[in-house]
Amino acid sequence: MTGMAANRDRDRPGRRVVITGVGPVASIGIGVADFAEGLAAGRNGVSPISVFDTTGYAHANGCEVRGFTPTVTSRPPQKLGRATQFSVTAAALALADAAVDPRDLTNRPGLVSVGTTDGESKDLDFLTELAVREGPENLPAQVVGRVPANWLSASIAHEFGLRAAESVTLPTACAAGNYAIGYAYDVLTLGEADYALCGGADAMCRKTFTGFYRLGTIAPEVCQPFDNDRKGILTGEGSGILYLETLDSARERGAHIYAEILGYGMTCDASHPVAPNRDSIADCMRRAHQQAGIKPSDVDLISAHGTGTKANDYTEAAAIHEVFGSGPPPTVSMKSMMGHTMGAASALAAIGCAIAIDREFIPPTVNHRTADPELRLDCVPTFARPATLNIVQNNAFAFGGNNAILILARPRETR
Repeated sequence: MTGMAANRDRDRPGRRVVITGVGPVASIGIGVADFAEGLAAGRNGVSPISVFDTTGYAHANGCEVRGFTPTVTSRPPQKLGRATQFSVTAAALALADAAVDPRDLTNRPGLVSVGTTDGESKDLDFLTELAVREGPENLPAQVVGRVPANWLSASIAHEFGLRAAESVTLPTACAAGNYAIGYAYDVLTLGEADYALCGGADAMCRKTFTGFYRLGTIAPEVCQPFDNDRKGILTGEGSGILYLETLDSARERGAHIYAEILGYGMTCDASHPVAPNRDSIADCMRRAHQQAGIKPSDVDLISAHGTGTKANDYTEAAAIHEVFGSGPPPTVSMKSMMGHTMGAASALAAIGCAIAIDREFIPPTVNHRTADPELRLDCVPTFARPATLNIVQNNAFAFGGNNAILILARPRETR
């Protein structure tokens, strides 16, 4: 993605893009009402991991989506992997929240863009174990067919009969949700689609948990972003899908508008595969502000990447101070509540930002006991805070140095 909308002819500005439907599937809540309640209450989604065998690990807490019933009608849910079940269900929730009948979208040009880290790696875990035990020639075809990552987006189009929609899956790891939303913003701004279903999805899997565990970055109990005693991440799972359309379209049908997307910024560190880079992150923030046409002082809230590792929190805070100076706005981490949901993380955070703008509160950073004096951030510890939010920044950074920052705002007419 190249930020096409930022380069368009300034004398012929593109169409304004708004969020009119959200579909969260997360450990703190499924659907907008439950999810918003969880955010406002500072609900902690942590529990012992049960989706795979954790024998041999010294600690194995995570943020699973419990009590989940997939919303899939076009085929038996068991023919889809868990991450795809999340993405289809989240899309159904977003369409319902937007009050859109998918039958009305059948022949309209649209976009389905879903970001991910692992695709269906939970199924890959199963197939690997089965291949070792039974031999590769005995792998069940119905499970093999569920593995390709493109199913995360293609299954949404299939479920709702979106025959004129482009279907894209973006594997840019932990920033993939913002990538998918940014791509949708460009497509809608340029008039290449009438609507977009976009976001991210991932399911808990042994591969990813083990990778972070071996790196020594899995917290033993809870995730404590920005806390002086933070010990690392907790892996999570879920999906966040947003329904986007133009402002004109939303007004025409009398839709409820959560927020407007003003723009985004993207950079690649092009250096270390896992260590975050302060200068690149700061540059990404500046690019996002430039495309959105705002100044740092206009931002009322930062939804941080905020993983709870020493390296990420310190580097992100340093980049924030570089761009915002000594008095940055409140900076929170929703991962403190729902864990690190990988490719779904920034999409669920974007939904959280849209809800925060709409309902006028700042979600808290929970599990926060002692502030890290080096970070110098107001992370809104423990309890949500009432606030009128006009502009919100949603940060996302990924392995490989992929950074993506989204700028959301209260529509100008209501500021």
